[in-house]
Amino acid sequence: MTKPRQADDYNAPLVDRGGRSGTVLRILLLALVLIAAAGGFVFFKKSLDNEIVLGGLGVLAMVGIFFLVSSVIGFIEVMPQRQSDSLARAFLNSHPDGTLITDEKGRIIYANAAYGALTGARKATEVQTLETLLSRHRESNEALYRLVNGLREGKEGREEFRLLRAVGPGSNSSGAHWYRLKARLLQPEENGGKPLQIWQITDITTERDDQERFFKELQNAIDYLDHAPAGFFSAGRKGEIFYLNATLAEWLGLDLTKFVPGSMTIGDVVAGEGLALIQSVQAEPGLKKTVTLDLDLRKTNGQSLPVQIIHSVTSMRDGAPGESRTIVLAREKSDAGGQSASAAAMRFTRFFNNTPMAIASVDGDGRILRTNAPFLKLFSGVVSRDDLEKAPHLETIVQESDRPQLAEALAAAKDRQGDIAPLDTRTPTDEARYFRFYVNAVIDQSDEAPEEAAIVYAVEVTEQKALEAQMAQTQKMNAVGTLAGGIAHDFNNVLTAILLSSDHLLLQARPADASFADLMEIKRNANRAAVLVRQLLAFSRKQTMRPSVLNLTDVVGDLRMLVDRLLSGTNVKLDVQYGRDLWPVKTDLSQFEQVLINLCVNARDAMPEGGTLTLRTKNLTAAEVSAFNYSYMPAEDMVLVEVADNGTGIAPEIMDKIFEPFFTTKDVGKGTGLGLAMVYGIVKQSGGYIQPESEVGKGTTFRVFLPRHIPEPAVTAEAGSIDGAIAGASPQPAAQQPQQPEDLTGSAVILLVEDEEAVRRGGKRMLETRGYTVHEAGSGVEALAIMEELEGKVDIVVSDVVMPEMDGPTLLRELRKTYPDMKFIFVSGYAEDAFARNLPPESKFGFLPKPFSLKQLAVVVKETLEG
Repeated sequence: MTKPRQADDYNAPLVDRGGRSGTVLRILLLALVLIAAAGGFVFFKKSLDNEIVLGGLGVLAMVGIFFLVSSVIGFIEVMPQRQSDSLARAFLNSHPDGTLITDEKGRIIYANAAYGALTGARKATEVQTLETLLSRHRESNEALYRLVNGLREGKEGREEFRLLRAVGPGSNSSGAHWYRLKARLLQPEENGGKPLQIWQITDITTERDDQERFFKELQNAIDYLDHAPAGFFSAGRKGEIFYLNATLAEWLGLDLTKFVPGSMTIGDVVAGEGLALIQSVQAEPGLKKTVTLDLDLRKTNGQSLPVQIIHSVTSMRDGAPGESRTIVLAREKSDAGGQSASAAAMRFTRFFNNTPMAIASVDGDGRILRTNAPFLKLFSGVVSRDDLEKAPHLETIVQESDRPQLAEALAAAKDRQGDIAPLDTRTPTDEARYFRFYVNAVIDQSDEAPEEAAIVYAVEVTEQKALEAQMAQTQKMNAVGTLAGGIAHDFNNVLTAILLSSDHLLLQARPADASFADLMEIKRNANRAAVLVRQLLAFSRKQTMRPSVLNLTDVVGDLRMLVDRLLSGTNVKLDVQYGRDLWPVKTDLSQFEQVLINLCVNARDAMPEGGTLTLRTKNLTAAEVSAFNYSYMPAEDMVLVEVADNGTGIAPEIMDKIFEPFFTTKDVGKGTGLGLAMVYGIVKQSGGYIQPESEVGKGTTFRVFLPRHIPEPAVTAEAGSIDGAIAGASPQPAAQQPQQPEDLTGSAVILLVEDEEAVRRGGKRMLETRGYTVHEAGSGVEALAIMEELEGKVDIVVSDVVMPEMDGPTLLRELRKTYPDMKFIFVSGYAEDAFARNLPPESKFGFLPKPFSLKQLAVVVKETLEG
């Protein structure tokens, strides 16, 4: 019987079938070689007498064959190979993990001592396969099944499982055990051999116990931190909160089960200006800094939670902000229900830091003693929290030109004077921001701060200043527009009388007469004056507009040839950049052409030495419009037209005046000063916006924004409120001109209502020359009386709009009460919609803008009568 192996025997492998079978084979081969050698020796001995030499050679050959075969069968081996095999076996046998090597059918090839100790096998006959050991338990059987399937696919694997008792049947260990099982393939050195399977099994019960003990301790620490009587949160470099405890979550009303690390920032939980206080805490590069702050946190329901925080921040070696850790303490209250002194102080600090006004206390020398959070936020680009620790002078945050006035205010406060006038100033670092300082004297110095001389309050008034400037400019432009409109209206009456009289004289004169040329010159200059009046009306947005849906690509393309001619003879090059798929806009074609021509002419004149005039169109979405940051412009889809030059530019001091009528920088006689005023008015009346941007010496860009036109669904209806042909004061393209009647004579009865006698007399005479019967009235009241006398036997009424006693729209309403089908034509120097909005929507009338010629008057009357 085989003697059982003792504990010391585990220094040798339990099973090494590959090594033992090889040794037996070598012994058998050695015996065969020795027998063959002996036979050869006898054979050669018998022949010794005949061939001594040959026998000796045979013996030597046998010895050589013996050594050669011995080397092949391993009887004689190279020493390094035997040493390598020995080291490999020693390593596997001494490995702490149980190692089992099997073939593809699961038959055991090798098992090390650790495997025997783990499974309870003390000799080779007791070694069991893993399938035999683990198939008894469901958990281990499933793990073994997955690993076996993995090996069949050539994959390594590992599994961990828990058994209620140890694997080995003879093991003395009791209780549950954890095991780790690994499996991998071992490719043989000989080509074509089948791979072996290496299994390693380890008892990891102690390791698992250590992990469970660690997790329990960690859970206990988290539980202690979560239910501590103070809040806690940690944040990253950008202020993102990665952890907060349950106490703070409860105070804020947060659901911790829904909290995602990094989804919130410190700014999300801090109310008011507390964030400015926290951000002001900055450590020196590579160091840490801890401060105590009183502020409010923001609950999820929007309520404020007054707290005191101990805020610790780190800084990177390059000075960049690092991570932070913050303890949050609730405000204390006294036992009597009232507030303790410390709680009262924290309450004051809370109010001090959450006021919307920046506050600083200064001493008699103007040095800043302390500030609140809004002060740090408002002047963050000028002073920092570290600067305040050095008590800087208050004058460092105002412009140098305003420092004497600030010094006077502080001196008055030091003298305990009241009613100190506020100071408006700007910071040295940003001249675009305006601030207003209120300086109040400290009458009764406290024991805590006896050096306090004044309390300074500061508010930013940048937006207020911008609104004031915009309001002043708007009022100025409206006043100028009203004045221009009034002048244009009166001047139109004069021009109408001149044009009608010149037409009347031209009808009686012949081209051969000496006065004919003078009459034509009078009419030509009257028309030139009419253009100037039209520009004034455009500025005041009271000119007649005939809007239509346009594609600006076509408009710019049609104007390109004209602009090229305007640039001929100069060194200015035209660069047109068309936007793709431009949205339609709605505006008056001829008026908008005047806008582009005026802007292009101004750009040409701004480049006397030559340059590039760029005409650019582009669609702008509402977001892109907002990106321009023009406060007066709504965020909606727009079509942009840019006219840019690289010329002399516009000086900042005159930028606010460029749209004013009669303002010009050109030499006398080279400009009327009405070009940009007309541009401004046309763009505004089209519902658009214009914004110039310029830099002296680099050029100017005018941006014209027109609203995107969205067509309304077609609706079949009767004629609109405007019925009748219009003879526009502005030239129209030939293709868009209505077809005029060939015969402008008639026999209808016309009532002409006009308060301007020269216009009324000229109009009456001109219409009578065409065969009409004309009755005239100087006002609306007089017109009603004449209608009553004529018993309504009037075919058409031609009336001015602005008249004393009764204006034109009122006259129309009164006449329609008695004569609902009465044809009516308005004559005015103002835009049609300036008075049409005061009439009922169903009102039908014709319109003739002033100044007009005899032919224009006759055309409108004829077409209205026939219509």
